[in-house]
Order: sequence, then C-alpha cells, then structure tokens
Amino acid sequence: MPLTSELTLASSPRAAADARRWVGDICHRLERADLVECAELGVSELVANAIIHANAPFKVRVRGTASHPRIEVADGSTSPPVPPVPAASDDDLDLLLTFGRGLAMVAQCAIAWGATIENDGKIVWFEPAPQMSDDGSAEWVIDHHDDETTEPTSEAAMQVRLLGVDVPLYTSLHRQYSELRRELRLLSLSHQSDYPLAGDLTAMFSSFERQFPEDYRTQMRAAERDGRPRVDLTFSMVREAAPIFVTMTEMFDVADAFCRAERLLSIARTPRQRELQNWLLGELVHQLDGAQATPWTTHPGDGSRSSSQVG
Repeated sequence: MPLTSELTLASSPRAAADARRWVGDICHRLERADLVECAELGVSELVANAIIHANAPFKVRVRGTASHPRIEVADGSTSPPVPPVPAASDDDLDLLLTFGRGLAMVAQCAIAWGATIENDGKIVWFEPAPQMSDDGSAEWVIDHHDDETTEPTSEAAMQVRLLGVDVPLYTSLHRQYSELRRELRLLSLSHQSDYPLAGDLTAMFSSFERQFPEDYRTQMRAAERDGRPRVDLTFSMVREAAPIFVTMTEMFDVADAFCRAERLLSIARTPRQRELQNWLLGELVHQLDGAQATPWTTHPGDGSRSSSQVG
C-alpha cells in the first residue's frame, strides 16, 4: 500500500494527539500492529518537541519500507536536535526535569533514529520498535542534505540545450526524485546490511547529480520562481557524462519497480514524469553524441513525444 499523503499539523496542543492517531492508523494499514505503541509514543514526543523548540510548518509522514517503516516529523528550523545524554543522577525528579527527555523517550521507542538537516528546515525521524527498550541505545544518524555539487571540468565540455521544458512537470519530477534520493540515502545509512543496493544506488545518484552544472540549476530555479510554464535551458556538460545518463535511465525504472512493489514507501514516477525524464536524459545523451536539440513536445494526455526518448 503506497503512502501518498502527509499530515500538516497546527501549532497547537492538539498537534501531538492528531499525529498519534494518524500514525497509529497507518501502522494498522501496513499490518504492523506490533509497532503501534512505540510509533504513537515516539511521534507524540517528536511533535511536542517541534512545537516547543522549532518553527512552522510542522508535518508528519511515514516513509521507508513495510519492513522498516520510518516516521518523520518536519519543521521549519534548521537547528539540529540535541541527542539525549544519560542522566547524571538516579533521582527520579532530576530525570523528569532533564532537558531532552522527549528525545530520550524516542530513542527508547526506536530501532534507529536521527535527523536530516535541509536548506529550509529539518526532519527528525525514527523507526518504531516492537517494544520499548530500557536503555534507549538505538543508533542516532545525522544527515546533512547538501545541494552543493562539484561541477565536472573537462576541455571536452560542450554546450547542451533543453528546449521547451515543462516547468510545473519538471518541478513535480524533481520533488519525486528528492524524496526517492533521501529514502535511499537513509536506508544506506541505517540499514546497509538489509538493503545493500541502497548504498550502491546512493553513490550512483551522487555521480548523476555531479554531471549537472550550477548554471543548469540556477536557470531552473529562476523559471520556477517566475512561474513560467516553459523554459529553454543552455549549459555546458562533459561528453563523459553520457554513459551515466544511459545507466540512470534504467536505474530510475528499477526504482519505480521497487516503489510499486512497496519495497520502498516512496511513490513511483507518474507516466508523464517518466516521459519528461526519459526525454531529458535522451536529449543529453544524443546531444553529447553530436545530435541537434529536439524540443519537448508532449501534449497532456496524448502520450506522444519526440523520437529522442530513451527506453
């Protein structure tokens, strides 16, 4: 059962209760009733911590896999959470007053947990355990999302043009890609032994991203900011990137298959997103081989497009 929704929370005392009910319902839908108690307790603590210490917007969602569902609480603050430390005193009152008690509770409810720090906020997440532990020894993982990439340089760099890119469709595709990318990165960090392919795909995605110069991203961000329906992009790219794009065309199809089989709880690309991505990668491959640019010409719903599509 793919999960297609997230819950936006109000900045109110009701937020934790709303999140608890929503997460408990999803655990039942995933047929993971064994996780309900820890899932509800952990998300309550994370939401309460976010409401007190962070900024709106507040959201809760579930990602990961059916075997390892991951509960995430997102907020608008880039300040990383402070992992709990063992209490220095055995006094019950001191324990209750210890700063970070909520995160200590999350650690007791989790088999893995951590945070992703992004450009516009953070996501604190945990994978609920079947039962609470006494010591809260679950591994803490900190993950800094970094948009900075090292631009490849080569004397063989040549100019590439992407003509008539559908900006809203590209924006939705980029959002889907970012969620998949983060999904694989976290699996590779917290469950490398269970998902060895996640590490390999993460490395491939990193190599893929490095092929795009900052000028490409700047032009796309400007088109999105200005609300333009279409945009022509011109940028330089090295010829050696072409084989990477051929491989990634196949890898994106593999990732879609994993998503549809619910081995990932990310959402597979829509047919339109797949068409646009295949056209884009096909254009890069063909132009780096000396072909002329062919505009994106697909019309909504007709399924037709230029002959440069890969796959």
